[in-house]
Amino acid sequence: MAEAAPTVQLLSPDGVLQSDATAEQYRPYIDALSDEQLRQFHRDMVVTRRFDLEATNLQRQGQLALWPPSHGQEAAQVGSARAMRHQDHVFPSYREHAVAMIRGVDVVDIVRLMRGVTHGGWNPAERGNFHLYTLVLGSQALHAAGYAMGITFDGIATGDPETDEAVVVYFGDGATSQGDVSEALVFAASFQAPQVFFLQNNHWAISVPVSVQSRTPLYLRAGGFGIPGIQIDGNDVLASYAVTRKNLDEARAGDGPRMIEALTYRIGAHTTSDDPTKYRLSHELESWIARDPIVRYEAWLRSRGEGDAFFAETATEAEDFAADLRKRTLELTVPSTDRIFDHVYSESHPVMDGQKQWLADYEASLGAEG
Repeated sequence: MAEAAPTVQLLSPDGVLQSDATAEQYRPYIDALSDEQLRQFHRDMVVTRRFDLEATNLQRQGQLALWPPSHGQEAAQVGSARAMRHQDHVFPSYREHAVAMIRGVDVVDIVRLMRGVTHGGWNPAERGNFHLYTLVLGSQALHAAGYAMGITFDGIATGDPETDEAVVVYFGDGATSQGDVSEALVFAASFQAPQVFFLQNNHWAISVPVSVQSRTPLYLRAGGFGIPGIQIDGNDVLASYAVTRKNLDEARAGDGPRMIEALTYRIGAHTTSDDPTKYRLSHELESWIARDPIVRYEAWLRSRGEGDAFFAETATEAEDFAADLRKRTLELTVPSTDRIFDHVYSESHPVMDGQKQWLADYEASLGAEG
């Protein structure tokens, strides 16, 4: 078995900047950030968590069919999303709410998807190349690998990181047990595609712990495909940013795909249909709550001189964001059933037209009887 490398951590759980050799390797990426960029990381995490809570409440109140919480995974998502460049393409699973927001997706479009009033939610070309949420576990890894291979086949790389494209795919520890993910690793490696596999290891595939899924650290699996892998503290937003920025630029420069395993934790349920108290112990949950990524980062910002006014302003921003989300969610209407048929094909199709007319006739007959 391959030897494990140190987990990359730039901020300790109590918010102290680390100075070991591993951390120092990535410090230049952090030193290059402005104070405003560093503050934005905090805003992103706080607003995402408040959005997540409001969406959970809306589901409990019958406004959504389902909601997959992201509480606890904000640092992994915010850091990696801010590390991307504007031309990069992102293939999510269904819990990447922070990434979606950063790439320009209107959060109500995510809500519409979970409410069941849209087929997809948004046009990726209009939303920062952020592709659609994927509910079929692991399949997005193949979508991403295919797109990254296409970039390679196009052969238009210039060697400029500001213009060359790369691809990021997000998936969880449970998805690593899916054949699709292994197949995507094979193709990405074979064609040296400019792709970063970003694994959010939140320790639970619904009720199955990662310790059952894998007897070795998950990032080491990448080595079997000839892909470099690295493990980071997923609750450290600075580590997530620095490592992702480095690996993305290496991938886009022609060095081939990479895998990043972000060690984090799913504080909430798998989805709102799940009860995690049935399969995990309270002391485990409490130990991860103590490593809260937002609390950690706030402690570091305060050590740099950030005052109460900024944090109060951010909290107000998050509350306003949640209020706007609720208002717009309650204003959503039920779409026409025509949309079920109109968007199956890009052009009119006789089979779809026939089914559409059959449904209209059937509903009309029910109305006449009533």
